[in-house]
Amino acid sequence: MMKIKLDVDKLLDDFFEDACLLGIVAPVKDYQFAWHINQTLGFNFILNHSIEIPLKKKGRDYYFSIYEYLVPGTSLAHYLYNNEDDGEYLLPEFKHLDFLWLTKGEMLSKTELQTLIQSLRLLPSVQLVTEMTNEKIKNKQHLIF
Repeated sequence: MMKIKLDVDKLLDDFFEDACLLGIVAPVKDYQFAWHINQTLGFNFILNHSIEIPLKKKGRDYYFSIYEYLVPGTSLAHYLYNNEDDGEYLLPEFKHLDFLWLTKGEMLSKTELQTLIQSLRLLPSVQLVTEMTNEKIKNKQHLIF
């Protein structure tokens, strides 16, 4: 029987090749946060159960919801991850973050990225928005759907 080895590093590199990741502190429910983003910033985030991240920790199953917004007429996609489920974290090294915002498909320009960060900071529930570098993320594989 032939064994096929999955090259996780290559998979991670490919997934994050054209990605940008933001960490957000906003102590509200994910659906409330997505609603505020949609209403205030003109996005159309929709909960996508098919890309939800399942993790098994300490013999229990945890599910981290992901909201998705595909920008019409482009290859740009925005993903809003919930970083916490029932006391467990998708990225345990960033327990202080409530949400992770990932853009993929097209790189945002520095100006577009700064505009997005500034817009998010203006939302009433947002306390912090920070750009995250891939090197700081220990559990990147948890973000792949």
